[in-house]
Amino acid sequence: MTEYVTRSTLQVAEELALFVETRALAGTGIAVDHLWLGLADILARFVPLNRALLARRDDIQAKMDAWHRANPGPIADMDVYKAHLHEIGYLVPEPQPFAIDTRNVDAEIATMAGPQLVVPSLNDRFVLNAANARWGSLYDALYGTDVLDAAPAQPGGYDSARGSAVIAYARNFLNETVPGWDAVLSGGTSSYFVARAGTEIAPRYLFKQNGLHIEIVVDPAHPIGATDNLHIADVILESALTTIIDLEDSVAAVDAADKVAAYTNWLGLMRGDLVASFEKGGRTLTRALDEDRVYDGLVLPGRSLMFVRNVGHLMTNPAVRLADGSEAPEGILDALFTSLCALHDLKGLGTLRNSRAGSIYIVKPKMHGPEEAALTNTLFDAVEDVLGIARHTIKVGVMDEERRTSANLAACIHAVKDRIVFINTGFLDRTGDEMHTAMQAGPMIRKAEMKTSSWIQAYEARNVQIGLACGLSGKAQIGKGMWAAPDMMKDMMVQKIGHPKAGANTAWVPSPTAATLHAMHYHQFDVFARQAELANQATPGLDPLLTIPVAPVGHNWSDEEVTQELENNAQGILGYVVRWIDQGVGCSKVPDIHDVGLMEDRATLRISSQHIANWILHGIATKAQVDAALTKMAAKVDGQNAGDPLYEKLTPDSIAFKAARALIFEGVHQPNGYTEPLLHKFRLEKKAR
Repeated sequence: MTEYVTRSTLQVAEELALFVETRALAGTGIAVDHLWLGLADILARFVPLNRALLARRDDIQAKMDAWHRANPGPIADMDVYKAHLHEIGYLVPEPQPFAIDTRNVDAEIATMAGPQLVVPSLNDRFVLNAANARWGSLYDALYGTDVLDAAPAQPGGYDSARGSAVIAYARNFLNETVPGWDAVLSGGTSSYFVARAGTEIAPRYLFKQNGLHIEIVVDPAHPIGATDNLHIADVILESALTTIIDLEDSVAAVDAADKVAAYTNWLGLMRGDLVASFEKGGRTLTRALDEDRVYDGLVLPGRSLMFVRNVGHLMTNPAVRLADGSEAPEGILDALFTSLCALHDLKGLGTLRNSRAGSIYIVKPKMHGPEEAALTNTLFDAVEDVLGIARHTIKVGVMDEERRTSANLAACIHAVKDRIVFINTGFLDRTGDEMHTAMQAGPMIRKAEMKTSSWIQAYEARNVQIGLACGLSGKAQIGKGMWAAPDMMKDMMVQKIGHPKAGANTAWVPSPTAATLHAMHYHQFDVFARQAELANQATPGLDPLLTIPVAPVGHNWSDEEVTQELENNAQGILGYVVRWIDQGVGCSKVPDIHDVGLMEDRATLRISSQHIANWILHGIATKAQVDAALTKMAAKVDGQNAGDPLYEKLTPDSIAFKAARALIFEGVHQPNGYTEPLLHKFRLEKKAR
């Protein structure tokens, strides 16, 4: 049971108070009383505003539900529909043309283009791996994945045939990307050559293309270099330029203990002293942050530039209770405490630096429209005042993942125009909100058809075009979403080059290996030149964006199609929920119904649960059919997790199974279709046992 201590007018969980007062405040020059008084003042000011905006969401949703019940099916008259959206405040007037005025932004965000990792903050080993993914071995990435057409590596040590295929692929990449590299190794020159390091016998050569670096490691004593005609031991690519340390969708953080664990890892990253020990192959290994990379006359960052993703406006957390006993909004706590931890970086209190430009980078998810973006802006103002740092030191990344935000994206950007450094699309959360917003309109098309529906094409294109029109190029990231299949790198290499070609100067990848492979796209393709081309194009209109993916009135699916859809969704829900509830794992590689491992977080859960809830509501499926699908898929998920010693089988009485049912059968009434309220409820029940 959580013990609380009194701080100002607040009840603070003892472990959170201990962390803040003995670790997070140490060396900052901020007095303990000042910090807690500042938090109390922020909560007194912003809790009513936060609650009012959440009530506004509910009011708008109720009006949307009523309109769709009166006008079922696809939108018959878009002008009438848009007039309704304006009338209820869902759509707001477009701002006059403007350009953002964000300053003191690190080059990794503003003027460089490359992959971005998102990693759960609760796992110290994972966050270190992600932070160190700034540089990655192309040889290792090719050898261990399915990118090559060559036969897989044979077990029992180094497979020389596979190795030869890796070397040939890497040579071809070098020839295409940094012509003349081989001349440099022979004492010649190349316009792409930057610097040298190492020894005469084992030199390292640094090249640069499209703002990204490539290092060729020569070492005749290395097992690979010894067999290579140029003695090349490896090719190292500058890979994950930025990493998001996630406190939101990819973690199961439901109480003070979880929050302190997340804040502790973030503080360790900001100080540069985070270490993680783990067992591997019978040995204890220790992982720490990589040092910067030193060349002749040049020092380059050794680590990815780190953002932290705070929680959105919806959830509260028992780590802090208000005077009336209610829980404090979790996003407000995150704003103060993650910024306090990042103060160690700004003040140089640790051993390594994150932001060389003197900024704190926070991603803010799940905001609905410009009013909520404005709330975040003024909240960050208040945090800066408590911490005694200059206005707009805290930068913000806006997740364009809710329908009201994407429909009013320019106005949302305008609300944070002096601190915005990032906009990004999120297909799954955006689809979940699409379905919940129009829940009463009728049955949604099948989940697999969503990616080819008209609204998603407009959504992705508008995100880029509006970002460019608002002056983000050269100042901020315009991002694209996750490649979710970490074992399907060959497909990723074919498809994900579409993201930089679309004008996105960053896109999410599921692992450090994927970051190195996706980095090849940015080494080969000039994103900023593409952005300059796109800047002259018109922004797609609202009509396709607002076209709801609802089936025509009277459309019927066969019994087989309904069963397939239910089982596909049910398997995904159970496979994710059982780890979240029983083990507190918020993101992992979850086998899908075809046993393909997919990186899943709460966004995937939101779309699957909302889809079934929608089909039940409109009579496409019955509760009995859904329960049958859940029962059948529980057995499949049990089999898929048979090798996990921590796994607990799904039974009708298990908390995880009950959570899955609740997410579906209560899905229509969940705020904006979010899964967090029910997940937190059942996870707390599990922890209590």
